[in-house]
Amino acid sequence: MPDTLQTLLDLLDLETLENDLFRGRAPKADRQRVFGGHVIGQALVAATRTVEGRSAHSLHAYFLRPGDPRVPIIYDVDCIRDGRSFTSRRVVARQHGRAIYHMSVSFQVNEEGVEHQIDMPDVPKPDDLPDEKERRAAIAHLIPKKSQRRFLSERPIEIRPINPRDPIDPVPAPPISRYWVRTRKSLPDGFDRHECVLAYASDMTLAETALWPHGMSWQSGRTVSASLDHSMWFHRPFRADEWLLFDQSSPSSFGGRGLNFGNIFAADGRLIAAMTQEGMVRRRLE
Repeated sequence: MPDTLQTLLDLLDLETLENDLFRGRAPKADRQRVFGGHVIGQALVAATRTVEGRSAHSLHAYFLRPGDPRVPIIYDVDCIRDGRSFTSRRVVARQHGRAIYHMSVSFQVNEEGVEHQIDMPDVPKPDDLPDEKERRAAIAHLIPKKSQRRFLSERPIEIRPINPRDPIDPVPAPPISRYWVRTRKSLPDGFDRHECVLAYASDMTLAETALWPHGMSWQSGRTVSASLDHSMWFHRPFRADEWLLFDQSSPSSFGGRGLNFGNIFAADGRLIAAMTQEGMVRRRLE
């Protein structure tokens, strides 16, 4: 069985072509388009490669075109500014000579300041929830046969939903979704790309929150969706191989778009990051 976590880490290890220009591996997956988290994670790696001694504290990005999973992605980093406290970078991802994605990233030197945060919701602990493999195996019969193999395949990121839904015919529910998330295996000592792994994982569950009130799901074949934009803020240090709670909500859907917010907590209650995403949400016409 392939080591899916190592495959993810290889995806996040970009090839340097020249100063501020990088090439990211294609996923080699049976997909019609590149997974959005793949591009978010690689773009953040590209920006980080041009900065020393500072950590990313925010990113803001737009998806422009679907990514082609058959070819590598070129990341062109514009080193906009290096200030005393903050550093700004702009990354453009290209395939076939056209921009498919762009991201602005801000980095900051470590410093002390005033502190406060909201409380983490009171939810079941991850060890009290079914293992993802067990949960997927139990509901695989509900998935169309052509999609079952991919549904049951091992993933580098383990996700344990607190309120799992029927994957094909979900009951309409309030637009709140919560998941425990971590890498399936421990990351190496000295690993310094935890933000990049979290950026990859941040696109896995957020957009579907806008589907909950409408009885829609990705697996039903009756939903057309795509990420439009994505933002993240990194608040406190964390490890991506330790359980993180994704606390997500969708305040509005309108005009074929769904807006989603998310706070990310460490298991000890620290608020370590926040994210937002607007996605296209449409019912597939029969």
